[in-house]
Amino acid sequence: MEILLLHGANLNMLGRREPEIYGKLSLEAINQVLTEDAKELGINLEIIQSNHEGVLIDAIHRAWQCKDGIVFNPGAFTHTSVALRDAIAAVSIPTVEVHLSNVYQREEFRHHSFIAPVAIGQISGFGVHSYRLGLQAIAWHLKK
Repeated sequence: MEILLLHGANLNMLGRREPEIYGKLSLEAINQVLTEDAKELGINLEIIQSNHEGVLIDAIHRAWQCKDGIVFNPGAFTHTSVALRDAIAAVSIPTVEVHLSNVYQREEFRHHSFIAPVAIGQISGFGVHSYRLGLQAIAWHLKK
């Protein structure tokens, strides 16, 4: 099972950026946890983080016909990027949207996701476990 894990804008700052909201784990530590989880689930995991929308779009396009699923934390692009939404729709790869914080308990502008309508599901509010649950969810979805 080939899965693309995408981290969007500002997620490279995890562990330093507003730890009361996003937690104290660095992106590197989160990636380590997810790499270990992926091995247990029999998943080959490719991990990409970018603050640039085009880099993420290119990664989604490259995933076409070679990745079975995507786990994606778009960060702030969640609420702004029609282009990322369209990229996911274009490749028709099952995608799980994840967020560390519960976006629905935060500022109103965070309540809208352009990604959710083209994702098979959304998990938010569980810190690093949102990612872990997202990985489990995509594996379950692909095996059923």
